[in-house]
Amino acid sequence: MKNFVKSFYDFNTDSPQERQERNQLYPELAKFHIALREEMSEEEYQEFYRAEKDAAKSLMIPNQNTSTQWIRM
Repeated sequence: MKNFVKSFYDFNTDSPQERQERNQLYPELAKFHIALREEMSEEEYQEFYRAEKDAAKSLMIPNQNTSTQWIRM
């Protein structure tokens, strides 16, 4: 079973349930994005959102070692 927390940008924004979960996990970031949407045009906001999503992906480091290993002492 994988134990990880989705980033703010990993949630499906078309799903009300996922949006609600995202907003509960990241309340301050959700408020920030609501304020941005009010201040920017839709095109500007979508461009900003895509750039932030891409930046968040580049910060994630994939776990290359997926096999279980014993630690020798």
